[in-house]
Amino acid sequence: MEDYLVPGGQAQAEYIEKKSRFIGQVFPVTTEQEAKAILERVRRQHYDARHNCWCYILKSGQKRYSDDGEPQGTAGQPMLNVFEREHVVDVLCVVTRYFGGILLGAGGLCRAYTKAAKDALDAAGICKMQPWLRQTVSAPYALFERVKLLIAAQAGVLEDAQYGAEILATYRIPAGADEALRTALREASSGTITPQLLEEIFCAG
Repeated sequence: MEDYLVPGGQAQAEYIEKKSRFIGQVFPVTTEQEAKAILERVRRQHYDARHNCWCYILKSGQKRYSDDGEPQGTAGQPMLNVFEREHVVDVLCVVTRYFGGILLGAGGLCRAYTKAAKDALDAAGICKMQPWLRQTVSAPYALFERVKLLIAAQAGVLEDAQYGAEILATYRIPAGADEALRTALREASSGTITPQLLEEIFCAG
């Protein structure tokens, strides 16, 4: 399965332009039903706002947007463009506008909705979905700190450590880093430490 980019989590950012308040929110989603349910929740939360414009892009191919009463092409499409430029999928973005009484014009609206969406994405961050290997390794206490450093050097994530006669560590690493880590562990332990594969998973880093 190919790597792809997703939002790092849910996030919010606010932006004021000529007294209009723009609240950008980003949500990780994987289905249209999930996106629509969150959208309804945001609409209820901001029932008194002038507009709740939105867009979503799913890895499975669905792509939708709405100007929600703003002039056509000034909100939903510019928001969608933000995520297409960043190649981010499985994402819903809602930008809520509380009208400040001053008209922004088509160009001003495009810029405002683009900025609100980009600020929310920046707040969420971007993660890469990729193949990972969950593994265990047993190490003597004297070598455990070295083992942890070698795992971290390959972008690995230590998940658990059980302390017995030796330390049994459970961790995950990007699939492409497996061979380099095995080599490093073998060299550090004179061939006595060998990772054992638990499972292959596909998740964000």
